[in-house]
Amino acid sequence: MKNNNQSSELDNFNFPETEKFFYGRKLMDGIQDTVLTKESLVKDFFIRYIFRAMMAGFIIGLMIVFTWKTRIDFTPYIGADLASLVGGITFSFALIFIIFTYSELLTSNFMYFTVGIFYKSVTVRRAFLVFTLCFLGNMIGGILLFSLLKFSTVVSNDMLGLMHTIVDKKLHLSNDDIFIRGILANFFINISIIVTMHFKEALPKMVAMIIGVTIFAYMGYEHVIANGVMFICSLFYQFNPENILPMLRNLLFSGLGNYVGGGLFIGLFYAYLNAPKRH
Repeated sequence: MKNNNQSSELDNFNFPETEKFFYGRKLMDGIQDTVLTKESLVKDFFIRYIFRAMMAGFIIGLMIVFTWKTRIDFTPYIGADLASLVGGITFSFALIFIIFTYSELLTSNFMYFTVGIFYKSVTVRRAFLVFTLCFLGNMIGGILLFSLLKFSTVVSNDMLGLMHTIVDKKLHLSNDDIFIRGILANFFINISIIVTMHFKEALPKMVAMIIGVTIFAYMGYEHVIANGVMFICSLFYQFNPENILPMLRNLLFSGLGNYVGGGLFIGLFYAYLNAPKRH
C-alpha cells in the first residue's frame, strides 16, 4: 500500500541495488502499510478502533492481576527476587495477546506512527489524534475490567497490598527517574516488535516479545498504559484523592519517556537508517 504523499525519492527507491545499505527497508515499508491501515481504521471505523484499544487496556489489566497473583504465590518458595522475575515473564504474555488479537496499544503506536511521520505517510496531527484515541481506549478498557473485578474476589487483600507498595513507589519517583525509566520501557517493547518482523512463525515472534517485555517489567521501568491501568485499579479499591495529581504526573513523564524510547530511539532511528536519502 503506497501513499501518494510519499516523496518521489522514496517512490524511485530501488531496494535490490542498495540492499546492503538499507537492509531494513522492507520492514519500514511494512510499518508504513500498518500505519495507513490504522489511520484508515480511525477514519472509517472509529468505534471499532476504540474497541480495539479498549481490548488492549483490558488485557493489560488482566495480566497485571495475573502478575500480582504469581508474585504472591511464588515468593514463599523461591524468594521475592525470583518471584519478581517470574512476574515479569507472566506480564510479557500481555504483548503476545495484544499483538495476535490486533488490539491497539499506545506505546507500540508511538513507534509505528513516528515512522509514518518521517516518511510523510501520515501527518503529525493525525498521529496525535490516534495517540489520544488509543490512550483513552486503553484507559476505558482498564476501567471496564476493574468495574467487573470489584464485584468479585479475584483481587485478594494480599494482591491489594502488593499493588499499594508498587503504586506508592511509582508515585514517589522523581520526574527525571520516571522519564528515563519510560524511555527504557518502550525501547525494549518496540525493539522486540522490530525483531518479530523478521519472523513468519508465531513461536519465535512470541519468544522475542517475552524477552523484551520481561526485561522492562523485571527492571521496574515505567509504562504509561500499564501504570494508568494500575492507577485505575488503585482508585477503584483504595481511593485516595491525594494520589490523583501524583498519578497524572507519573503518566505525563512516563508517556513522554515512552514516546522517546519507542518513537524516537526505535521508530525515528530505524526510519532514518533505512531512508533512501544521502545524509
